[in-house]
Amino acid sequence: MTTTAVKAKEADGATHAASDGHWLQLRRDARTGIETVRAHFDGHAYDPHGHDELLIGVTLQGVQRFRCHRSLHTSTPGRAILIEPGAIHDGHAPEAGGFTYAMLYLPQAWTAQLLARHELGGLSALQPAFRHTLADDSRLCAAIRQAFLALHLDEGRLACDQQLDALIGLLAGQLGESPPRGDAARPMVRARDFLHDGMAGDIGLDELAAYTGMDRFRLTRQFKQAFGQSPHAYLVSLRLRAARALLAEGKRPSEVATAVGFSDQSHLGRWFQRAYRLTPADYRRRCTNVLDPEPGTRRR
Repeated sequence: MTTTAVKAKEADGATHAASDGHWLQLRRDARTGIETVRAHFDGHAYDPHGHDELLIGVTLQGVQRFRCHRSLHTSTPGRAILIEPGAIHDGHAPEAGGFTYAMLYLPQAWTAQLLARHELGGLSALQPAFRHTLADDSRLCAAIRQAFLALHLDEGRLACDQQLDALIGLLAGQLGESPPRGDAARPMVRARDFLHDGMAGDIGLDELAAYTGMDRFRLTRQFKQAFGQSPHAYLVSLRLRAARALLAEGKRPSEVATAVGFSDQSHLGRWFQRAYRLTPADYRRRCTNVLDPEPGTRRR
């Protein structure tokens, strides 16, 4: 473990540890909305899921392997990890000893604003595309580490601003154009938009197929080809991303579960834990410092 890694670990007392040796640290910067996550996993890390933010990180120790964009990627110390909003990815440690990583979750609106302020262009559409998921760029890796530490260790506004400016300047060079969508993709775009609009409802496959004018079997096959997930898996990921945003605002898990379409709080909790390795209540607490009472405990 590097000196900077040890420094980050010791400075953050809010570590979520598990009996299997996994641990996770998460902090959320109230001013920018950026989340910093530092975690260690041995074996399986998390199930396929996506985020609304840009994920920018580095592997600090070990071998980190994950699927993204239908490809298997292997990250080791010295490689930058760049994942677009909505890109579905998983994670596991293929070697003994596991892996440790540091990650910045950059909100799209904040990133676009900073890019524009520095005349570095804007985000391409709603979901920008990185030219590469892994980048062998020592300057970029150093900038990610410094920006992470400035935010994670709460080094003050000036330090954070300067480190983030340096990171955004290097990150702009990694952004490419989103691939254009042809006529053949339009039914899949309609299906995707239908899921977004009806996220909280109980959508059936026949209903989705009728809306797109396709039979359900062809729809499922083409949807998975277009977005890397089945319609149901995409809907679950969409609900989780919405739940994460509401929890960060301080909404109670029971309220969030209903709002985004899960049957109840336990249903939300099962999926949330598989994707993020935190319970909804724990994630809410880390973002807001608000504690929920134990189930069955009356508020005074």
